[in-house]
Amino acid sequence: MNHNQHRQEQHSLSMMYGTYADILFVLFPFLIIAMQRLWDGNLYQTLMQPDLSIAAIILAGLAMGKFVLGLVTNQDLGRYKERIVFFIALTLFLVLGPAIILLLSMMSNAEIPRFVAFVQPVLLIIAISLYSTAVSIANILTRGEPAERDMSQVYSDSSVSRGVVDHPPLDLPRRTDNDAH
Repeated sequence: MNHNQHRQEQHSLSMMYGTYADILFVLFPFLIIAMQRLWDGNLYQTLMQPDLSIAAIILAGLAMGKFVLGLVTNQDLGRYKERIVFFIALTLFLVLGPAIILLLSMMSNAEIPRFVAFVQPVLLIIAISLYSTAVSIANILTRGEPAERDMSQVYSDSSVSRGVVDHPPLDLPRRTDNDAH
């Protein structure tokens, strides 16, 4: 395995850890609530409360943000915009819409249908999957920019090995006499 492949695998592994760390941070408060309900002997109530729908809404929103980020990061990615818009629509259709409807229905009705105990975990699993996909797509799109130099060239450069990276100078507008007034 060459150095580039090893670096790409390390980068992919780091992205995976970062993605699942995000998911765990989002799910952490809901885990605490579930543990408290388990302690009280009401674990089934977790499935009948809007908690999982709220978690699914949060993850679906994060996924849509990542899809949009992948779309706007590079203007040369116009050829992928239909695919990214498809994933945004899929997130709205499969997770965000149903989760919001469930949330509102559960908060307004006294009697919650039993199918909610099945639908909420499914929505959460789909939201986790879409968020993972969104992070991967955003990473692929931003990493594959044609304007970037070949990474093997960058890392073989002697200035990088010394810790010095050659960046273009920052282009700041000059202050004129009219600005002082």
